[in-house]
Amino acid sequence: MPNKSQPDNLNTDVNKWIKAFQLYEDEEAQNNLVLHYKNLVNSIARKYSKGKSYHEDVFQVGIIGLLGAIRRYDDSYGKSFEAFAIPTIIGEIKRFLRDKTWSVHVPRRIKELGPKIRSTVEDLTRELQRSPQIHEIADRLEVTEEEVLEAMEMGRSYQALSVDHSIEADVDGNTVTLLDIIGNIDEGYERVNQKLVVENVLHLLTDRERQIIQYTYLENLSQKETGDILNISQMHVSRLQRQAIKKLKDAILAEPMDKESSTS
Repeated sequence: MPNKSQPDNLNTDVNKWIKAFQLYEDEEAQNNLVLHYKNLVNSIARKYSKGKSYHEDVFQVGIIGLLGAIRRYDDSYGKSFEAFAIPTIIGEIKRFLRDKTWSVHVPRRIKELGPKIRSTVEDLTRELQRSPQIHEIADRLEVTEEEVLEAMEMGRSYQALSVDHSIEADVDGNTVTLLDIIGNIDEGYERVNQKLVVENVLHLLTDRERQIIQYTYLENLSQKETGDILNISQMHVSRLQRQAIKKLKDAILAEPMDKESSTS
């Protein structure tokens, strides 16, 4: 017998808390209601967030929906508070997911058309026993084919993926992420290009100047080490190095002009 009376007692408490909050903005009554229905809100939120990183946000939105239901509930309709609160919580969560979790800006009409398309595809697939064509979906929804295609394309932008998102595992069982397969700029191309440009004008240097450029830039030797190899002073190396660099720079800057004049 006590077990049968427990739900009635709980319902009585819930209705009492709701009245206290609606009439007097009683914070204790509000806290009691939130604590009492927190697990219900969390289970609904988990259903829609599917354990993704924004679950906590969805849960908080669900609590907002619960508070809205507390404010608007009227027991004179003959409906239990849970029966009134659950659709209210779900509606709040759906609006949040529709308006806040898209990675790019998408017009509202496209957001609203997306779920209708998914539902229509399921219905038509059952009816036709095959995948429906775009014009069949458009006819059923009374929209244009372009709108259907636009909504389907925009649906792919619902949530961006982190570059750390795991997409597969390689043959050794190691995780592969998007970052592993995204191309980047290979600086080696620029170095090769620069080397080709320099080599094209190296013939303008004397043998000694070429040796100094070779040792100091390509082999990364110091001016002193270069001077020891060539049996000249560091000061002499520095002077010849500046002289060689100026020759190369002048030749490289003049090269486009030479090409233009030769072509004209």
